[in-house]
Amino acid sequence: MEQLFDLAVLGGGPGGYVAAIRAGQLGLKTVLIEADLMGGTCLNRGCIPTKSLLHAAEVYQNAVHSEDFGINTGEVSFDYARIAARKDKVVDQLRRGVNQLVKSNGGTILHGYGTIIDARTISVSGKDAGTVKANKIIIATGSKPFIPPIPGVDSSRVLDSTKLLALTECPASLTIIGGGVIGMEFASLFQQLNVPVTVLEMMPEILPEVDVEVARILRKSLQRQGATIFTSAKVTAIESGEHNATCSFELAGETKTVTSELVLIAIGRRPQSADIGLTNIGIETVKGAIPVNEQMETKVPGVYAVGDVTGKIMLAHVASEQGTVAAENAAGGKARMKYNIVPNCIYTYPEIACIGISEEKAKSQGIATKVGRFPVAANGKAMLANDTEGICKLVSDAATGELLGAQIIGPKATELISGLGVSMTLETTIAEIGATIHPHPTVSEMIAEAALDTTNRALHYFRRQPKQE
Repeated sequence: MEQLFDLAVLGGGPGGYVAAIRAGQLGLKTVLIEADLMGGTCLNRGCIPTKSLLHAAEVYQNAVHSEDFGINTGEVSFDYARIAARKDKVVDQLRRGVNQLVKSNGGTILHGYGTIIDARTISVSGKDAGTVKANKIIIATGSKPFIPPIPGVDSSRVLDSTKLLALTECPASLTIIGGGVIGMEFASLFQQLNVPVTVLEMMPEILPEVDVEVARILRKSLQRQGATIFTSAKVTAIESGEHNATCSFELAGETKTVTSELVLIAIGRRPQSADIGLTNIGIETVKGAIPVNEQMETKVPGVYAVGDVTGKIMLAHVASEQGTVAAENAAGGKARMKYNIVPNCIYTYPEIACIGISEEKAKSQGIATKVGRFPVAANGKAMLANDTEGICKLVSDAATGELLGAQIIGPKATELISGLGVSMTLETTIAEIGATIHPHPTVSEMIAEAALDTTNRALHYFRRQPKQE
């Protein structure tokens, strides 16, 4: 059966379903084609399930340390099967919500695998098989975990993030290959659940895309918590046995090994663009990514691409904004995608949130800056919560005072960063942030103090006085 639409969206992740919703708001007759589960990787195998598990681990740790606050709970334990079941319940509830959001905005959802036949036609196989005709197409097919060609990587004891999230039993021990965002979030999760964790990172520091000072603070924090972290470590082989797996790796010219029940491969993700018919419309990918312009349009007029498949910043909120931009342009608008003010949140313990450029990147770009710092340990709200690891850094233009970037590691970092995003959008100066009254006691006071520190005016931490002659 052939169906006619104004817009067809291929993929129902945070880029695709948001595009479908926005298109519906703009009056376009829209169809969304999804081969798997609505919500994509983020909702089903990424952002939401990992944060549900991390929140459970945080609740567990709060209970373990409740006596520090005078609360007697007795012996504390956790049931990982129930933690996993609650995670699945949350995911299912949100997935049903996404379905209803698309439908309530006039969208049609087809369940099946979509293949592009030409710039106006998609063939759908599977449950809702048929042919879709549309004036415009948005490709939002997402990404998949990258599995490196390490000998032994195909063992059942070696998992990617999708398989690890599907576990209903907590691993006895875990080795994580990759110290990026995915690897460090899982390291934090299982470390909080008292699982022996080893991280093997090939680069000189974990989180290589994050401010070096911030990454170092997280590494040292996790090591104090009990995690073992090797940097500049190149994994050469994985040998699996009946009950465990052993990773061999090179470190400072020596070969070392680490043994654990399971191994997680967390070396990032790659665009998922194969076998969707791109060659039928003359689109060539670059390392799997679909090239697009600022309007999210491909080289083929009327065909757009959004989300991880574009190979841009692989974050759900970036995909959603790209989806909005593409939908508005498909409706005749002139929206443009900008990437200079994108928050990046890392849900480790302690949390990390960054936006704009870091101190190192500013230097590499030849930008003269002033950097303000304020330690979390000097914040009253953090102290009363016994959560004092971290720092707040603000990077501003030395000439104009405009806020160029921010890096926070510490409590509520992922909630604080949005306000700084607004400040950057409005081109707020560091002096204006420092002059803004922040409520007391709140963690947000760190932001004002860091702003004041750019002119040596921070009020609530001790400075080392110069020696008197």
